[in-house]
Amino acid sequence: MMKKRLTGLSLFASAGIGETYFKDVGIDIKVANELLEKRAELYRAINPETTVVCGDITKDEVFSKILASCPEKVDFILASPPCQGMSVAGKNRNQITMEADERNYLITYVVKAIKATNPDYILVENVPALLKLELQYAGKYRTVLNILQYEFGDQYEIDSMVVDSADYGVPQTRLRAIIKMNRKGKKWSWPLKKDKITVRDAIGHLPSLEAGERSEFKWHFARKHSKDNILWMKHTPTGKSAFSNPVYYPQKKDGTRVKGYESSYRRIRWDAPAPTITIRNDCIASQRNVHPGRLLPDGTYSDARVLTPLELMLLNSLPADWNIPDDTPELLIRQCIGESIPPLMLKEIVRGIEL
Repeated sequence: MMKKRLTGLSLFASAGIGETYFKDVGIDIKVANELLEKRAELYRAINPETTVVCGDITKDEVFSKILASCPEKVDFILASPPCQGMSVAGKNRNQITMEADERNYLITYVVKAIKATNPDYILVENVPALLKLELQYAGKYRTVLNILQYEFGDQYEIDSMVVDSADYGVPQTRLRAIIKMNRKGKKWSWPLKKDKITVRDAIGHLPSLEAGERSEFKWHFARKHSKDNILWMKHTPTGKSAFSNPVYYPQKKDGTRVKGYESSYRRIRWDAPAPTITIRNDCIASQRNVHPGRLLPDGTYSDARVLTPLELMLLNSLPADWNIPDDTPELLIRQCIGESIPPLMLKEIVRGIEL
């Protein structure tokens, strides 16, 4: 546990979800950078004490403004470069296309920020492909880890690991590559694994809702869905896909079976951590984002709808009273959660910093 507070810089911050519990363990993010204004606005609303620089970090004027906004001493950098260029959920899944995607070269701006601020601790996180990606750098192909070792290996201890958020108190399985760097002479240990938290543990206390219904709980309201989607999901048991149903399967207006994968039109399970939350968590046809449901007397299942914003918050280890403005658009909440790193996992990782 930290004995003094650290000042931090967050790059590619989105709405700052991953940093939710940093203050609890002694890290104060003083400056953050986010590309999109709507996410930057939400960050400012949640963290009014942080200076948020909105803009493209690859532009000289934006990068300079980030550095000018930093305090004299930056102790810690969190960098979460956008992962669409590497994500399995995206289009780029092999070395050639990943190398060609400019988004994957944003790591070079992390290198520049480290050189400019000279922090004691750095955490870079992304999808697991981060550790396999090779980029042209300083005259040869290097992995991201090799780039950091090439630039900073004489100053920092550099370690990496693929971690699953479900091992650190998060009721969701989400694999992330973590690269942590601590200045030589400083200590930063990996966290110990914890018991799994299930979907039932996290959201089982919330009342059932059908499509379009609202509850007395803030952010616990259900999206509207088509009659067909509702029918198919009402006949889909917990943990199963509607594609497995011999009668109530996804079909076109003429009755032709829709082609798809078992991961879509699929209810999640009660007694396991939730699958990875994606940014399209508003759509029944997307991947594993339909409520588990409860068996009803007529043999159908309740909650034939995607997870509510509150359920997503809790499954992402956010607090039920997360301090977002009441007028925050639902889809913005869903997108920010779908692209975020679960904050409780980050908390467990950074609390291993020893001062």
